Amino acid sequence: MKKKAVVSLGHQALGYTTTQQHDAVQKTAKALAGLVEAGYQLTITHSNGPQVSMIHKAMTELRRVYIDYTPAPMCVCSAMSQGYVGFDIQNSLRAELLSRGISKTVSSILTQVTVDPYDEAFYEPTKIIGRYMSKEDAETEIRKGNYVTEVPGKGFRRTVAAPTPLKIVEIEAIRALSDAGQVVIACGGGGIPVIEQNHILKGASAVIEKDSIAGKLAAELQADQLIILTSVPYVYKNFGSAQEEPLESLTVAEATAYIREKQFGERDMLPKIEAAIAYLQACPNGSALITSLEQAAAAVKGKAGTVIRS
Repeated sequence: MKKKAVVSLGHQALGYTTTQQHDAVQKTAKALAGLVEAGYQLTITHSNGPQVSMIHKAMTELRRVYIDYTPAPMCVCSAMSQGYVGFDIQNSLRAELLSRGISKTVSSILTQVTVDPYDEAFYEPTKIIGRYMSKEDAETEIRKGNYVTEVPGKGFRRTVAAPTPLKIVEIEAIRALSDAGQVVIACGGGGIPVIEQNHILKGASAVIEKDSIAGKLAAELQADQLIILTSVPYVYKNFGSAQEEPLESLTVAEATAYIREKQFGERDMLPKIEAAIAYLQACPNGSALITSLEQAAAAVKGKAGTVIRS
């Protein structure tokens, strides 16, 4: 039987511009196709930080030049980024699979994720996006009820919340395609954050942490493994110091203890560890693997990467 896995792709797998992304996904497709060849049934999710920021910036500038245009809200920018990134991944992966003699449908699903309108994250936004603004433009944003953050020496940028995901709206469609043996790309950029009001889904001015949704997606699909591909080949203890130590394996208890010791960077490794723990709490017989894109093939053979188990 094929091993069902949710793969989370970081910025390294996509690049930061349209040109970089086009080139990066060719390399990413080879790594993903290698997993398919190794017997994995893949559901793929991905980051979208640079992409959604670029789209938000472009739509804002469009409104500045053509005043008849309505600025695109964050939820629309998120939807655009899902389509744009999904398009590149699915076409590159399809071509790579066919070149290896594997005929398999690769599909992208525009995915919405519900959030709590009273989530504390809305009161303390942390995700910086979009263009640099002057003080005057920043004050205009503040009057609209938006948050901004000053970047010393560069100006001000829009800041949005990163609430906890509650429910993946299209999970049954994702599950149906996965069960049918297709490669599925879903929950891109964490999913489009929406708030449910009387059965109506309304877009939220927020972004969802992509590692958090990867853990939830893996749990919902009862995946055998959560694979998080990032910029480093291992999770490290004392990262960046002379005592840096790669961790080849961890238990949930050990990972939790390291969190208390603040061993993991709050903006990079910590969300990945927390996602792995959340997944393993829901699927205690599964495993989480954290490694780099370059080491993915070796890591699934037990020759690289950090494996986390219950």
